[in-house]
Amino acid sequence: MKVEFEIDCTPEEARKFLGLPDVAPMQEKMMKEMEERMADNIRSMDPESFMKTWFPMGLQSMQDMQKMFWAQMGVNMNPAPSSDEPKKQGDKGKT
Repeated sequence: MKVEFEIDCTPEEARKFLGLPDVAPMQEKMMKEMEERMADNIRSMDPESFMKTWFPMGLQSMQDMQKMFWAQMGVNMNPAPSSDEPKKQGDKGKT
């Protein structure tokens, strides 16, 4: 035997029917408080401390890291063979 119930109600009606608390006012209050705290932190932070927070290793270290990446890319890239070079034995039949 199979019994199915279909209930058409809003989330608010379902919450009240099941006896669950309404947390919407608390969520709104908490979100407003978090927004205020974040705005205060951003206002109080000067550009130098902001950069130190987001880029702790400093600009010099970032430049060094970029140079290292470019050096590695240069090592891994092989120049195209010139037409003056003789073909290898395995390339005799290829054009």
